[in-house]
Amino acid sequence: MNLYPIVLGAIFVAAAGAFAALMFLNAPYGRYLRRGWGLALTAGWAWFIMEFPAALSIFLMAVFGSRSDPYAVLFLVMWETHYLYRSLLYPALMRDNRSRSMPVTLVLMAILYNCANGYVNGYHLFVSPGGYPADWLTDPRFVVGMLLFVAGMATHVHSDRTLRNLRRPGTHEYRIPRGGLFRYVSCPNYLGEMVQWSGFAIATWSVAGLSFAVFTIANLLPRAIANHEWYHETFSDYPDERKALIPFVL
Repeated sequence: MNLYPIVLGAIFVAAAGAFAALMFLNAPYGRYLRRGWGLALTAGWAWFIMEFPAALSIFLMAVFGSRSDPYAVLFLVMWETHYLYRSLLYPALMRDNRSRSMPVTLVLMAILYNCANGYVNGYHLFVSPGGYPADWLTDPRFVVGMLLFVAGMATHVHSDRTLRNLRRPGTHEYRIPRGGLFRYVSCPNYLGEMVQWSGFAIATWSVAGLSFAVFTIANLLPRAIANHEWYHETFSDYPDERKALIPFVL
């Protein structure tokens, strides 16, 4: 019982620390991969190893939890849909999942966070007392949250596909992405994930869900800004009207 608030508080603290660090230091993967981070895994295996614990940890909370709630099961399905995509389908579809790499240090940090995140959200859904009322399906919080979750996931999956199709098989080249929300922002994939987990937080109406949304924003907002600056530095013809993350704003 006492572990839940400790882990939940640690996630909020970690979010603040990650945001502060990432505003000055780019996480060493993808275009920012650099030496000095020790052993590395191929990108495909790295994504599977670090993302699958999020799917497994919340599933175990559901199996061994003390509360049964049909809405909790629905939220579990939403969660697993994302993480099975991220841990299985996304790395399988990567064009260069064997030639690119990710530091083991980064993978281990991600595993720690994903286990903690799955635990606190699983605790809220399947262990904590209470539950959702029978009419939660028509509650505005659920409706708005579900719409945001679906729209966010559709956005980031579609954006992943656009980025994947830019790279010719066997090459490491970067090209300017176009179409969809790329017309307006440099990182609609990150925007989609932020919207998705903000929707999850609203639909579950939970502090655990909020911690996930806050950490997602803290992690991806600095990277979106860095990517936007990188595009402008790398491509002289990069569209000036594009923003980094939020159309017409940021």
